[in-house]
Amino acid sequence: MTEHVVADLVAQGVLLVEDGNHGEYRPRPDEFVAVGVPFIRAADMSSGVVDFSGAGKINATARARIRKGIGAPGDVILSHKGTVGRIAVAPVDAPDFVCSPQTTFWRSLDRNVLDQRFLRYVMGSANFTRQLDVLKGQTDMAPYVSLSDQRSMTIDLPEIEEQRAIAKVLSALDDKIAANERIRAAADELAELLWQRSTLEGQCVPLSALASFVNGKAFTKGASGHGRVVVRIAELNSGIGRSTVYSDIDVSDEHLVRPGDLLFAWSGSLTVARWFRPEAIVNQHIFKVVPNAGYPVWLVNQALRAKLGDFKAIASDKATTMGHIQRHHLDEAVTIPNNEEVGRIEAVMSGLWLRALAAEQENLSLAATRDDLLPLLMSGKITVRSADDVVWERGLDGLPT
Repeated sequence: MTEHVVADLVAQGVLLVEDGNHGEYRPRPDEFVAVGVPFIRAADMSSGVVDFSGAGKINATARARIRKGIGAPGDVILSHKGTVGRIAVAPVDAPDFVCSPQTTFWRSLDRNVLDQRFLRYVMGSANFTRQLDVLKGQTDMAPYVSLSDQRSMTIDLPEIEEQRAIAKVLSALDDKIAANERIRAAADELAELLWQRSTLEGQCVPLSALASFVNGKAFTKGASGHGRVVVRIAELNSGIGRSTVYSDIDVSDEHLVRPGDLLFAWSGSLTVARWFRPEAIVNQHIFKVVPNAGYPVWLVNQALRAKLGDFKAIASDKATTMGHIQRHHLDEAVTIPNNEEVGRIEAVMSGLWLRALAAEQENLSLAATRDDLLPLLMSGKITVRSADDVVWERGLDGLPT
């Protein structure tokens, strides 16, 4: 294992580290369009992959003006301003895209010295993260790690064959995670299509008749830092992170959320989410949605999502305060399938809900295994061959040979 200064690797033509255009070359607000070239921000980096579908798009005029930050398939994207340290990989079928000034792409230019897949795991290592934490704290402004600061960092590189072997092991787990995410997305998309068809001749009922909406409380105050996760809007949108709050406080069952429960953030970025993580505590600005008798959770989920566009429009009109809805808005009518149709699609819809939940839960185990193996493989404490034993011991499928 040899330590390298990033700037030296850049000078040697081994590595390219570059962020997006600043100043006059940056896309203007009027150059963002519905269909165009993805402009990647930290918000578009989730679960280790780049979300091109949800990213902002720029027109051809803006794209032609840009000279820096032009991404490529396989690039490792790092968020370096505001939200510092988020890492995602552009897939092999990535479209033409551009990095925003708040993100940097890292790209191996000599695959005989630095394996591109291994680079992603180096950047997820504890050593790399510690360096980012030190550098981002050097400013009194928002957390920020400049391009020159990034190039001043060091990375540890074993011989190329070992890089490739480690990357193969960890990539196998990431491939399984990606496959599960595709299953999850397909299940949810199919459920949405079935819902739309089943409500063509449906019945209108108040949303509040379908479920109880239990508001969370300010459980982050005085949190101990141990125990269960306190679920805030940040956890619904971005998952568990370094800013996540933990508490060992005793709370009533109505403020606990368990796998398969439904949550609705009614303030800020209004979000409907299926909780798939271990038991946690529901914080303020989030409803725990408890279906009433006779209404399955999948039905309540779809009904709530059907109203989400209206709720966001209501929230956006609150110019002087944080966007939100009020409880009386839950009394608005929503179209649901009639009773006969509910009975007809119940088995399929419940199956899709549970399949998506199972994929999300398995991904938790896969990600935890990958993150546990990373420092062990990087330090040489375990071999690539013994990593397969760890996977089997955790009840996951074996890694490819």
